[in-house]
Amino acid sequence: KIYFLSENLKNNSALSFDYLFCLTGVDWLSFFSVVYHLTSTSLGHSLVIKAKIQNYENPAIDTVCNFWRTAEFHEREIYDLFGIQFNNHPNLRRILLEDDWAGFPLRKNYVDDVNIVDLE
Repeated sequence: KIYFLSENLKNNSALSFDYLFCLTGVDWLSFFSVVYHLTSTSLGHSLVIKAKIQNYENPAIDTVCNFWRTAEFHEREIYDLFGIQFNNHPNLRRILLEDDWAGFPLRKNYVDDVNIVDLE
């Protein structure tokens, strides 16, 4: 669904959302959200889209890097820190953490036995 919406937002000349300036993930404990911030540099308007991912154990959503190249690195960061898969991403791998890092540090259920960070 996000793929077809993104295609229309980017290619429809009346909308012309040509720049993805922020993309992030949110852990709601029972589901994830991916939040897209778009702007049209030619028309001067902005839009925020929130996509809900119901599958908490194996979260996945289609990539939008075909429409906005900036999404390629944003999606890698979200994958690295939240574990959200981006279907059809050309190079989905860790970008901040080492390849052998266990877990996803921005998930609310992440346990850090080394640094023992208590958020309560």
